[in-house]
Amino acid sequence: MINRCEWAKDDLMIEYHDNEWGVPVHDDRKLFEFLILDGAQAGLSWSTILKKRNGYKLAFSNFNASKIAAFGNRKIEKLMQNSNIIRNRLKINSAISG
Repeated sequence: MINRCEWAKDDLMIEYHDNEWGVPVHDDRKLFEFLILDGAQAGLSWSTILKKRNGYKLAFSNFNASKIAAFGNRKIEKLMQNSNIIRNRLKINSAISG
């Protein structure tokens, strides 16, 4: 039996806990993904962010930093209408401008 933290209660959180949480990451794209998701999570539950993870992957060009850095105002406005991510302008802008 795996010894899990108390917060890992549903299937999504258990999967994250068992396979990602606390596991060293050396891939730049994966690290950038976690930076974007962590920024989006501020003030929200991690479960909320994990449920929107695929939406972030699609909306943020598979976490390709070069592509995201080139996002302009039109793309930001499109992201603000995307219900598959957290539609907070400050969080979106921070993912783009770092």
